[in-house]
Parts: sequence; C-alpha cells; structure tokens
Amino acid sequence: MVLAPFAALRYAADVDLRSVTSPPYDVIDAAGVVALEQSSDVNVVRLILPRDERSEGDRYLRAASTLEAWRASGVLRPDPAAAVYVYEQASAGHAQRGLLGALALSPPEDGIVLPHENTMSGTVSDRLALYTAVDADLEPIFLLYAGGGAASHTVASPPGAPLLDVTLADGLRHRLWAVTDPTTLAAIAADLWGRTAVIADGHHRYATYLQRQAAAWAAGRGAGPWDFGLTFLVDSTAFGPEVHPIHRVIPDVEAFELARRADGAVQQHDLDGDDLASALTALERAGKHSFLLVSGDGGTIRLLTSPDPDRLAAAMPAERSAAWRDLDVSVLHAFLVSDVWGLVDDVDTVRYEHDAESAVAAAAASGGTAVLLNPTPVDAVTSVAAGGERMPRKSTLFTPKPRTGLVIRDHRDG
Repeated sequence: MVLAPFAALRYAADVDLRSVTSPPYDVIDAAGVVALEQSSDVNVVRLILPRDERSEGDRYLRAASTLEAWRASGVLRPDPAAAVYVYEQASAGHAQRGLLGALALSPPEDGIVLPHENTMSGTVSDRLALYTAVDADLEPIFLLYAGGGAASHTVASPPGAPLLDVTLADGLRHRLWAVTDPTTLAAIAADLWGRTAVIADGHHRYATYLQRQAAAWAAGRGAGPWDFGLTFLVDSTAFGPEVHPIHRVIPDVEAFELARRADGAVQQHDLDGDDLASALTALERAGKHSFLLVSGDGGTIRLLTSPDPDRLAAAMPAERSAAWRDLDVSVLHAFLVSDVWGLVDDVDTVRYEHDAESAVAAAAASGGTAVLLNPTPVDAVTSVAAGGERMPRKSTLFTPKPRTGLVIRDHRDG
C-alpha cells in the first residue's frame, strides 16, 4: 500500500469551519442540502452535491466553476508543502485518529485495497461525472488496516501544533497536523509498503477513482494525479472507529407472527416487559447469531438465539466461505428472512435503520417489526473481504466518518 503526501486545499484561516463543512454526501438528504447551503455561501455541499435549476447536466460544471472561484478568491488555499496529514475526530468517550494522504490505486483483484460491499452503477456514474468536472478529490475514502508500525507511531505522536483544532456541528473535536519531515514520511512509506486495508466507507468513491484512472489512461494521458485518490487510513488496533450494527425493519408483519414462524428453528426468550435498553443488553450478552424482535409499540420483545444447526447449515449458501456464513447478517438474511420467515429478501421487504430507536419507530409506522442486531466485528469484515467476497448489504456502520470540507485534494496541487 502506498500513501503519498500531497498539498491539501483547505479553507482559509478566517473562514468559520463550523458553517462550511458537512457530513459525507451519501448521508445528506434534500432538506439537509438546503440547510447546509443556507449556513454559508461557501459551504462545501455546493461542491459535493451541486444543484442547478437550469438543467441536470449543468450541476457538475457548476461545481467546477464554484471550486475555481473559491480558489481564485482565496476562500480555499493550497498548503505550502506536500504532507501526509494526521487527522483526529474526538468525543468525550472516543477518539479516532489516522492518516490522510493520496492512496496509490489498485484494483480489488490485486488484494491491496479490499472492498466488502457491492456498488451501484448510477452512484458511481454520478461521482465520476462530478470528480472529472472538478478535477479533484472532494471527499476521502475510509480504510482500516492492522498497523502497529511507524505510521501508527506517527499518528500517536503527531508533530508540532495542529493546523486546525475546532469543534464542528457533529459535536466532535477535529484536529489536523501536517507531516512534512522527509525522514518521517519515508518511515511511514516503508511501514505501509506490503500492507493491505479494507474499505470501511467509500466503496462508490473508490470505484469512481478506478474508473477515472482507467479513462485517463485510455485517453493517452499516462501517469498523473488520477493514479491516486484521497484516503483516510486508520489503524483499527489503535485509534480505530466505533462499530455499530445497521438494524432491519420488516414492515406489515408483527413481531409475534415472526416469532411464531421461528418456533423450533431457534431458541426464543420472552422479554416482554423489558425496556429497549435492557433488551439490547440481553442481545449483546447473547453473542453470536442472536437477534431481537421488537414490535412497534414495544409490547412484544423476543430474543432469538442458537439457530438449529442442521437447518442453519442447510439454509446457508454452500458456495460461500465459512467466514461469510458465520456473519450475523448472513444468518439473518439467508436463514431467518428467506428460510424461516419465508420472505422475499429485497429492500421493500427488509428495510434499514442506523439505530435501535429509529428501527422501532419505523416498525410502529409500518405496522411491522424491528429486527435488532449486534455489530459486526472488524476482523470479521476483514476476513470476508480478504477472501474476495462481498458482505450482505448494509452489514455494518463505522463511525465517525471523516468530515467533508476540511481537506480537498485538487489535482493541480498533486
């Protein structure tokens, strides 16, 4: 793995970062775009999710002209020297810290950058059109690796005072340091060479990087900045992310009915009368291959554990690896949803929520059931990705995601 230094394009020191940064593009809805636009005339959402009422095709050109205007006016300014950056996001109880740099691109079959999710062509096409128009990397992908070497040591003890130290709208404290010392950069490069990493977030952006690179080479442009992509690299064994489950909602089917269908296929524990927090604690203690069924009104709560081993083995796809078949999300979809409950496993029948309370509320709104999971461990994600497989959709959530707008990699700056 190669993580090269670059001169970041950043907001000028007199710009209030609290009003100009944003969450990643793929978690902002239409109302969120409007709110961010209203927060500042130079909010980064005008680059990552540009709007143009004249025609759809003008959106990307508008983003390109906006970026150029902000550079020309000094709103965005390139750093004076190429660097690999130490970036930290910290709350009262957790700190995530890693390296921001330009990652040398490699296809998944090389086994260096390992995806664990499939991508959708429409999203990649949108990002490709945008990134090609602006000729820049507007948001980093998020990689995890097992470190412990010089790169991790640099992250643990970054040099000098931070370039920025600010608490943003997400409630986190964000700090950024520039690493420019040639000896330190050489030690980081030597440490990362030969290592592999798994994509925690940004599968569509990485696919965009690869397509942009292929298009440049096909056009005869040769080697250039398109051979790299902006990346946030985090040692999962130190300063790693928090890992959360993504819960499911089965609309129109009540919890007691799903429990009835599961009779004999799993062991069931009646938690009626428990509050949600107590039920989630019981789920965590139950461990692997355990799930909570919660009715929308909270009146029915069942803890499902210990799937029947013979029926489970018969339901799991034989062509999948042992690592894939062992995932809770795999057991949920291939065994419970499809085999035990007899449901069609699609996005209309099985919906997604990022926290338990939202899942229960969605179940109440749809007359259905929240199905709550434990988080997928990082090593399980890595094992599946290392085997060249993709996990079931919406398998896990790594947080916090890098804040958008703190660092841009403009190709004219390397």
